[in-house]
Amino acid sequence: MVKLATVILQKTKYTYTIIFFLVYLLCHAQNLVKNPSFEQFEQCPVKLGNLDADVVQWSTPTLGSTDYFHSCSVHMGTPKNFNGEQAAKFGSGYAGLYLYAPDDYREYLQGELITPLTKGERYELSFYISLAERSDFAIREFGVLFSDKPLNFATKKNISNKVRYRETTNRYHYFRIPETEFLKDTRDWVEVRTTFEAKGMERYMILGNFENNARTLKTKRKRVAKQGAYYYLDRVSLVNPEKPLVEIAVSENTVEAEEVYELGEEHTFKNLLFEFDQYELDKAAKKEVLSVYAYLKKHPGYYITVHGHTDNVGRQSYNRILSEKRSQAVARELIRLGLSKTRITWSGKGREFPIASNDTEIGRQQNRRVSFILNKR
Repeated sequence: MVKLATVILQKTKYTYTIIFFLVYLLCHAQNLVKNPSFEQFEQCPVKLGNLDADVVQWSTPTLGSTDYFHSCSVHMGTPKNFNGEQAAKFGSGYAGLYLYAPDDYREYLQGELITPLTKGERYELSFYISLAERSDFAIREFGVLFSDKPLNFATKKNISNKVRYRETTNRYHYFRIPETEFLKDTRDWVEVRTTFEAKGMERYMILGNFENNARTLKTKRKRVAKQGAYYYLDRVSLVNPEKPLVEIAVSENTVEAEEVYELGEEHTFKNLLFEFDQYELDKAAKKEVLSVYAYLKKHPGYYITVHGHTDNVGRQSYNRILSEKRSQAVARELIRLGLSKTRITWSGKGREFPIASNDTEIGRQQNRRVSFILNKR
């Protein structure tokens, strides 16, 4: 049965008429991987082997130096970087790791799942890979290792049975991902996909090549091969495709109208009214910036221009610098969330464009703001 209801929501600027359904809704299966496309990061990458510190929700289980690439970076950027050239499959970032190298050297990715897997249920694992141009080998040897505790081994070699079973308190579920062809495409992304039955202890997932060099299925791409096989990796997905339909009840208390931003018009962040001489973002400000980022992510053809403002207290030259810092704080937060720096510009306007009287403290606080304009380039 489908029930139809209409709710009229009043907004400050707009009136929305929302027609919604109370229905058994067929949903996409939930991806159990946190930060699956490597878009959330602590800091823009500036050096090799720093994925463990740079990326949110991902780590390295060994001493292998897995890399992180993002378009915000000069030294570890996309599409061009030290090992080749590849644009991200999703968003603006991806990981890079050696799956085959001299002396059994290996690099891995480790992440905690949103929830442990359920024993006896079947899951589907997939991710996208692209071979880096400087690689002189290609392999078809991928594996996934699940554990109920995070791994931290003091080795740069492959995580063999001997290595992982030194830790007697951990439980494991390991299998090789069957591939019939060598994955040697350096131009496009190739999806790797497999299904498996869970044992019920899988809380952490580790991706990589767990075999040594002698057991790795590989092929040479160059006559003199010394470099190894380095792959870019993006968008990891782990889902249970057989989950039953989810009943979602929508009520007047839970329905919210999505903010609509008119192109070419100036919009003001409501929670970015700074204290005197301040430019840092608090939690409420970051939450609002996150909502604008989500809107930009849904509209990949939109670009944002950010303007910082001040009140009239102090010298204009200083206020110009302060307003620049305020706009830059918002821009950095958007970039940290994953917005490509090519889609954002920012500047400080100083005290030149007040929206309230500077004769009162309330008016001056309204002028200590950040605004933005969305456009199609």
